[in-house]
Amino acid sequence: MALAMLPVMTAMTFAAVVIPTQAAAQSLPSLGQSSAADLSPAMERKLGERVMREIRADPDYLSDLLLSDYVNALGGKLVAAARTVGLDASQSFEFFVVRDSDINAFSLPGGFIGINTGLIVATRTESELASVIGHETGHVLQHHIARMLGQQSQNSWIALGGMLLGLLAGIGARSPDLGMGIAMGGQGLAVDRQLRFSRDAEREADRVGFQLLQAAGFDTYAMPTFFERLQRADSINEAGVPEYVRTHPLTTDRIADMLNRSRTAAYRQPVQSPEYAFVRARSLVLQQKSASDYAAIADAQRTAIRAQTTSNVAAAWYAVALAEFKQRRWVPAREALEKSRAAFGGTGPGTPSLAVLASDIARLSGQPDEALRVAAQARAAFPLSQAADMAYADALVASQRIPDATKFLQAQVERYRSEPIWWRALAGAWAAAGKRTRQHAALAEQYALQGQWMAAVSQLKLAREAGDASFYEMSVIDARLHEFQRRYKDDKEDEKDFGKLAG
Repeated sequence: MALAMLPVMTAMTFAAVVIPTQAAAQSLPSLGQSSAADLSPAMERKLGERVMREIRADPDYLSDLLLSDYVNALGGKLVAAARTVGLDASQSFEFFVVRDSDINAFSLPGGFIGINTGLIVATRTESELASVIGHETGHVLQHHIARMLGQQSQNSWIALGGMLLGLLAGIGARSPDLGMGIAMGGQGLAVDRQLRFSRDAEREADRVGFQLLQAAGFDTYAMPTFFERLQRADSINEAGVPEYVRTHPLTTDRIADMLNRSRTAAYRQPVQSPEYAFVRARSLVLQQKSASDYAAIADAQRTAIRAQTTSNVAAAWYAVALAEFKQRRWVPAREALEKSRAAFGGTGPGTPSLAVLASDIARLSGQPDEALRVAAQARAAFPLSQAADMAYADALVASQRIPDATKFLQAQVERYRSEPIWWRALAGAWAAAGKRTRQHAALAEQYALQGQWMAAVSQLKLAREAGDASFYEMSVIDARLHEFQRRYKDDKEDEKDFGKLAG
């Protein structure tokens, strides 16, 4: 799996300079002074975006909007909590999900934090999931890479360049072993001090993550509880050691530190989002890759429901419904979803996961009007949900309301300017409307956001040749064409700079 080699980056997480409160600073290990001059926030973001382009092009990157909505809302709560405890959380953060059954999470330059589906499935409460995301956010907030650069200067630049190029080589060639080899070679000059730094960084990230958990209203006992469970898995079966244990060595001292902090913290009853259980079930299904895998998940969940061994019947039926949906078995999917909704209780759309799946089943089974009704209801109930918005757009197209769909999607690309998925949806709507120039121009914007400059240029050339553009549209296309060609040249120059860092 191409993304399997991403944990090599975890020990070196990157972000904006942090200003802890005096009390917080006294409780953190000393890692030396951060040095924005060694690696500026702008360079961090540039590095992160360069890596993210490769990740987003990988089939194991999940662009599922329900998962994206949830992890960004959860991560957003932790980032907001950082501000309440005196941490500088002014930079941008993006949380994303990777299709991988390994229990792991990782940080990248510039505030990008990845979460494996396997980690989501392995947690038992939302607070446990928040504890791991809080730990990764702690790495980012504490600006660990700048601190390491301040300690190791040139050697760290070589290590950083080697790790980045190794990551890109492994992803681009779909050869994790090759990428890992390059990365490890680049780290050779600084490995001893890096390891000592990493141990201190892990303890610091624990303590910052603990502060975030507490300030955001989560159960602080979740951090030592989850880490202890992973440590037990490590000691019981070496062959099945969780990835998170391998990339974030869990020591008894670290777990004891978190446990002692939990005992002295004021208790607050955590409120778990009802969406958590459905996101966990969705992650279980989406990390599968074949029809036989989906069928096995559906059978296993039905067995657990009958045997009364599942802790959440509504989520178990949701997993059945989604697994049947992935096999395009509309009737059993609808029946399972109805049972999920009944077990969940209440009226209305329920949660975003329930509502969006209901709309998708209706749309793909030939009931576009029902899909549109459910999606409209979901949009009203969950105005911040991109998934509900996309379900509504899909239903508009399925209902042959193409002018309404293009108008709606044009508003969405303005609202979510940095999200390629909306430009792709708009391109589909323009294709349905027979507007080829606009279709190709929208695809060009999608590719540009993904850093695929030559693909974007090709789409703009197709837009120019489509024959249905106005004078104004042709002027815009020409301007964008020059812009994308310039960005392509800039990227090539950046690659040379990264090569110099590694050489």
